[in-house]
Amino acid sequence: MNLKKNSWKLAGLFALVASTVALVAPTVNSQGTPTVRIDGSSTVYPITEAVAEEFQDLKKNAVRVTVGISGTGGGFKKFCIGETDISDASRPIKDKEKALCAKNGIDYMAIPVAYDAITVVVNKGNTAVTDIKVEELNKIWAPESEGTVTKWSQVNSAWPDLPLSW
Repeated sequence: MNLKKNSWKLAGLFALVASTVALVAPTVNSQGTPTVRIDGSSTVYPITEAVAEEFQDLKKNAVRVTVGISGTGGGFKKFCIGETDISDASRPIKDKEKALCAKNGIDYMAIPVAYDAITVVVNKGNTAVTDIKVEELNKIWAPESEGTVTKWSQVNSAWPDLPLSW
């Protein structure tokens, strides 16, 4: 199982390199050196930075790669107006971001690079909810719950009618 996970991680890294190679040719800065501009999620940054360094080493300074960290939304905004070539994201692109890309003639391909994990902790000062199940987390974070599940009682009827706070 670990071999399979590692294979997918390597495939993701190679996919990022492949996308970098595909985007190098049309992007040239004023000095004539091809530049690949990447920005977006801080979660994806360490992977991108490592691959960018390896790629630049392979190209022996013939290609410049810049990597920024403006967050997923900030990265999509820059990407969809043509300021960057690659957008690091820790979530799928939203409909409004797709529309902005379309408006600006930006075609794109989503390439999963890695999956991250989160840790859920119940605050010890929270006396109403002392533990939470995966199914309950799904009720909170499901796409269809956005803007509609706003109270603990909507997640579990045994819980109080108090607002969810982040």
